[in-house]
Amino acid sequence: MSVDGFALLAGAHEYLLTVVRGVPEGAWGVPTPCSEWTVRQVLNHARLDQQALVMQITGEPPAGDPFDPADVPADGDDAVAELAALLEGAAKAWESVRGAESVPTPMGPMPAAAGAAVAALDAAVHAWDIARATGQDLPLTDSLAEGLESPAARIVDFVRDNFGKFGPVVEVPADAGPAAKLLGFTGRDPQWAPPAA
Repeated sequence: MSVDGFALLAGAHEYLLTVVRGVPEGAWGVPTPCSEWTVRQVLNHARLDQQALVMQITGEPPAGDPFDPADVPADGDDAVAELAALLEGAAKAWESVRGAESVPTPMGPMPAAAGAAVAALDAAVHAWDIARATGQDLPLTDSLAEGLESPAARIVDFVRDNFGKFGPVVEVPADAGPAAKLLGFTGRDPQWAPPAA
């Protein structure tokens, strides 16, 4: 299946923005499928990941350690505005190398479209994390998940094996849809629900 990494990135960025716009007041500190992180921390991690993925294009490192995200980013309207600006900058960075056969990334060189697709994967799965944690009916769609299968196959096992940054594969039923299979492959239980209060 041939996919457009830039179209995937636009869709994943919009998904993440839509989810962050919908975080209820008071829900920024709740637990997420990323068991050690709150909604704030997942958002901060997602923001820093987008910066880290383009740092070798822009020459600017992320504003913190993506794997030790602070629990203090802005909430509400400020969070949305800051995320929108950051995602716009990341998309422009990828656009600046569109068509390049080899672009440096933290996972090694890859075509620009493939790098944009990896950034899309990251944004989309963290959007799902936040949506599930905050009770929003904004699932990862099967159509987006199908497009993300290729970047997931490209980097998830590499990152899991070399950096331990994805959880173990979660087995899903053989007849599960593309979204559930992608979530399971990235170490997420597609049926995860917030712990009972």
